[in-house]
Amino acid sequence: MGTPLRIRQAVRALVVRPDDAVLLVRFEFPDETVWATPGGGIEDDEEHPEALRRELHEEVGLREFTMGPALWTRTRLWPWSPLWDGQSETFYLVRVPEHFEPAPLLSWDQLRLEGVTAVAWWTPEAMATTSERFTPSRLVELHEHLRRHGPPDAPFDVGV
Repeated sequence: MGTPLRIRQAVRALVVRPDDAVLLVRFEFPDETVWATPGGGIEDDEEHPEALRRELHEEVGLREFTMGPALWTRTRLWPWSPLWDGQSETFYLVRVPEHFEPAPLLSWDQLRLEGVTAVAWWTPEAMATTSERFTPSRLVELHEHLRRHGPPDAPFDVGV
């Protein structure tokens, strides 16, 4: 019997404006650069809502919002992390007004320590036509499905 995997629990938010643009953060990891939804690890004393509020405040400066339904789940393994073997994530829908502009609470030096190198709004058209990589890898398809059909009845696994 091998050593059990050390899987970190995390929350992420699909932050969406009324025009369907999505707020994403660019992560630069040792093995890849990807655009992902903001969020991160759950601290020992936190529930999902508290963790999501903390993470969105730190990464993008979003303080006032209504946490929507859980949309998706996924577990991703990391071959490069000394602390964790991977992360199990739950993605929540968060709608914001048209005028919200990200202003992270953390400094860019602090964000870079977590691998974050940019924060930007992505329109559905830009997402569909770029050569940039997204995570989850099906993010463009998942976002389009959400636009057409609304949130799922229950969160489902989106894979890597």
